[in-house]
Amino acid sequence: MTASAAVTAGYTLAAGPVRAEVIKTPTDGLTTGEAKIKVADGEMPGYFARPANAANPPVVLVAMEIFGLHEYIKDVTRRLAKLGALAVAPDYYFRKGGDLTKITDMKELLPIVNAKPDAELLSDLDATVAWAKSQGGDTNRLGIIGFCRGGRTVWEYAAHSGALKAGVAFYGPLVDPSNPAWPKSPTQLAPDMKAPVLGLYGGADTGIPVAQVEAMKAALAKDKKTAEFKIYPDAPHGFHADYRASYRKDAAEDAWSQMQNWFRKYGVLG
Repeated sequence: MTASAAVTAGYTLAAGPVRAEVIKTPTDGLTTGEAKIKVADGEMPGYFARPANAANPPVVLVAMEIFGLHEYIKDVTRRLAKLGALAVAPDYYFRKGGDLTKITDMKELLPIVNAKPDAELLSDLDATVAWAKSQGGDTNRLGIIGFCRGGRTVWEYAAHSGALKAGVAFYGPLVDPSNPAWPKSPTQLAPDMKAPVLGLYGGADTGIPVAQVEAMKAALAKDKKTAEFKIYPDAPHGFHADYRASYRKDAAEDAWSQMQNWFRKYGVLG
């Protein structure tokens, strides 16, 4: 896919070239659209997808990567809606102004997303849950799924929310760089986990060593927290991101299946 075609299709160039063979989930049988989510200091945009005729569907939050609310994240919400959920991806970087999907330089993008305080992020996610409930979603069956930085968000939210039934973190960082906006890393929050989390990681991820995954696993076991991990030996970081060269079809499809089983086990999906 050419750069201009990728931008037109709603992807981001900050993550590099966009694969031509991206997955496109149709909207037949779904209701999709833009969400306007009330937050403490205004209105947060988002994208949602839900089964067209389902009453009181379960709610799944979709925590995005650092690249903004682009087409891959929107497609993930549609995939979840095909499974019966009201899925919503909040655009929680909106306060910085501009459209992150239009930024092509990582050096410009990272300071924006790294300035997002965890306290504000968690409040935004709580507001998204309240929005979903106001739309008829069953927040007694609440899940969260996230990718890359959004995978970190899954761990953070699982330590925060007593309402969460289960989370699934795709290659979410477990140890943070020094950042005053982020008081505790996921590993430091292991004793505080309130919901079971499934961690899906790549053995060839150069940014998240397997040793860190094993350390998180041990920390959770020490505090008798419910979690499972699956490491795909040859998969790199971003193996589920079908729009990027990092995509690995076998790992991505298995991980998606693992996610469904996890959510069914803990009552998010039927």
